[in-house]
Amino acid sequence: MEIVSDFQPGQIVYLEHGDRRLYAEVIQVVLSRQLCWVRPLLLVACSSEPHITNDLREASDLLWPLNLFHPALDTEVISILSEVLAKEAKPGIDTIAKQQLNQFIYQVWYAYKKD
Repeated sequence: MEIVSDFQPGQIVYLEHGDRRLYAEVIQVVLSRQLCWVRPLLLVACSSEPHITNDLREASDLLWPLNLFHPALDTEVISILSEVLAKEAKPGIDTIAKQQLNQFIYQVWYAYKKD
């Protein structure tokens, strides 16, 4: 089954698992392989108030199955992005943020691998 994507480079999308969302910027859609090349921006834990947000702007890009991504609505990410982007980016990725991203990716991969 081929998936048709309306995702465009520069668009913000998210990958969701449990109470967490990985927001990322689309770099390229590879329709021939049904993959989306994204640049991670934020990992947000939605179950807590205020949301716990990890800045992933310095993380490595991901090439991930296209069908797992959802388009992010401007209204849901503007406030989160404005908070993070207002802060100066740290040189290199925070070790804890990197661990959180790795754990999230592993959990998503394991969950969808079983399907």
